[in-house]
Amino acid sequence: MGIVWTIIGALFAGIIIGPLGRLVVPGKQDISLIMTIVVGAVGALVGGFVATLIGVGDTSGIDWIKLGIQVVVAAICVVLYVKFAGNKSSTPTA
Repeated sequence: MGIVWTIIGALFAGIIIGPLGRLVVPGKQDISLIMTIVVGAVGALVGGFVATLIGVGDTSGIDWIKLGIQVVVAAICVVLYVKFAGNKSSTPTA
């Protein structure tokens, strides 16, 4: 049951981390609310994994460093999503 709670926790974190990730990316991003949450959840999962790898994933009190890493990873995910899966209708056809 541990993986299920990890995913549920990542989705809840995605509600906060996704919009924070979008805020740190300059310009307008054409992403729906659902994709913002999904991108935030991915950022929370990957950022949490990276924080654990470097030894700051579990600290006493509020894990500010882990949160910062998660937001940065979510911002990177936003940039990648916009670049690869953004609005295709804005590209010139000829």
